[in-house]
Amino acid sequence: MTRATGFDARALDGCTVDAVDVHAFEVPTDGPDGREQDGTLEWDSTTMVLVRVHAGGRTGLGYTYGDASVAVFAHSVLTPVIKGGPVASPPAVWERMGTRMRNAGRPGVGAMALSAVDVALWDLKARLLGLPLVHLLPAHHDRVPVYGSGGFTNYSQDRLTDQLTGWVEQGIPRVKLKTSRDPEADARRLTAVRRAVGDGTELFTDANGALGRKEALYWAHRFHDEWDVRWFEEPVSSADLVGLRMVRDRGPARLEITAGEYAFTVQDFANLVDGPAVDCLQADVTRCGGITGVLEVAGLSAGRHLDLSAHCAPAVSAHAFCAVRRLRHLEYFHDHVRVERLLFDGVLSPDGGALRPDTGRPGLGLEVKWADAEPYRVHGTRPS
Repeated sequence: MTRATGFDARALDGCTVDAVDVHAFEVPTDGPDGREQDGTLEWDSTTMVLVRVHAGGRTGLGYTYGDASVAVFAHSVLTPVIKGGPVASPPAVWERMGTRMRNAGRPGVGAMALSAVDVALWDLKARLLGLPLVHLLPAHHDRVPVYGSGGFTNYSQDRLTDQLTGWVEQGIPRVKLKTSRDPEADARRLTAVRRAVGDGTELFTDANGALGRKEALYWAHRFHDEWDVRWFEEPVSSADLVGLRMVRDRGPARLEITAGEYAFTVQDFANLVDGPAVDCLQADVTRCGGITGVLEVAGLSAGRHLDLSAHCAPAVSAHAFCAVRRLRHLEYFHDHVRVERLLFDGVLSPDGGALRPDTGRPGLGLEVKWADAEPYRVHGTRPS
């Protein structure tokens, strides 16, 4: 295990990226019959796209979650401008990548590829300096509060309540379940969950954009009044700014409406906060432009007096979101926790309801477990 060794700025003098390699690993879910469901989607696997950048005898890593096509995009579109890029300035390379991908398409696949590369560049810079990534960033915090997230709509009631109470037993004081695959069944599921986790646990719901505007408003009142739900994520599609704003303005005052996990550019976030359409903004470091993107969104959220919540990817988010002044919390998502533990050494576990970056290891503190990862490979080749 590599330990953080201290700051030496000379390590960056004239240092440029020597090489890039890209990998993708597809890990089957552990849900019932090998599937998981939310309000709008069903899936049987989660794919992590891993990017590694090399310079000065060190390697930085970054990743995102998406289709294996993200790996192809990173290799074919972004690698030519990453090589030779200045290690000292990830935002400068970020800008080059944005220009390079203009005609290839920035939102979606492009943004996820850029995000993975950007995280890898920040990780590389921190490793060359012998610093944990959190100490390289303009950190406001030394920990990120988490909420347990999973509660898929195809879980049995027993599995649902066991999962959520398991997080509470770990000291996590807030939990979230998926809703609206079958809205009427949500009432039974919420009753069982509220009874299992107790009145002292904050309860969140996530419809993943499954509802229409009036239906969402109806359930907003029921969620709050009957089960004391305080967080209603994507009641309607995050593209429906009018619908989000309607539910926010006409729903219960103590029920927060939130969205942002599918925002890829700063303008996407500006659309959500101007109005505003949400009470709390979300951002995914592996989709919104990496750590450089998170820093831009953090400034936007502070300027609009809105808190920012991290969407998933806990191993990266625990570092990146310490640099968010108006930090709310991080989604400690079942799938990503499972995949990161499978593929990496150095992942973090909640402590007192929060993730605390390991300041004794450089960069993100992660190392790839190649032997464990290899059976799941769908792109790239194992390093020699």
